[in-house]
Amino acid sequence: MDKFEKKIGYEFKNKKLYREALSHSSYTNEGKRTQNNERLEFLGDSVLSLVVSEKIFKDYKDMPEGDLSKIRAGLVCEKSLCDFARSVNLGEYMFLGKGEERTGGRDRPSILADAFEALIAGIYLDGGLEKVRTFILQFIPNDIDINSFNSLEDYKTALQEIIQQNKEEKIEYILICETGPDHDKIFNVEVLLNSNVIGNGKGKSKKQAEQDAAKQALSLMGYDTIN
Repeated sequence: MDKFEKKIGYEFKNKKLYREALSHSSYTNEGKRTQNNERLEFLGDSVLSLVVSEKIFKDYKDMPEGDLSKIRAGLVCEKSLCDFARSVNLGEYMFLGKGEERTGGRDRPSILADAFEALIAGIYLDGGLEKVRTFILQFIPNDIDINSFNSLEDYKTALQEIIQQNKEEKIEYILICETGPDHDKIFNVEVLLNSNVIGNGKGKSKKQAEQDAAKQALSLMGYDTIN
């Protein structure tokens, strides 16, 4: 724990939050007396989005909303989060079940990305917004090339940009179920527009499933590609 805290530049006051943030469901399913990191991941996703949104909003004062959304999506996508996690060797310090350990879970992108978000939430709850902002911003480059994000298949952002043209409309993603063993889960997600299901997606992670659901919604609405 001391080694990892030095690596990330933050020392937890509440060590239970540290342990929960790095505990995968495969570990807790083996009867270990700790919470898995899924609830923290949920909170961390929102904290990360807030901090990143604030930074790019301030840094790019003349950039339109659509481009800001593309940059944010690129910085908080699974690939970026996985890269951030690997840069601090997060996988090395995770608590995994035996099956997940045997099948390479310590370097699985979805597990690393989720744990990184859970770690963000743990720091936020333990130290507050300023501490977690400092932690997050060390991973965010100061000079961002918008063109590097144009090719991303970010169906969620594309769907949001279409829907938000009507301010009364609301998009929501709901996890319907998880199937399969811990080391090979499939997530099923529905995307709702004002409580009406407009797309259903599956993926190896919740983020992939949400993108798949948004892609289906766009297709049903007559948008087959992201412009």
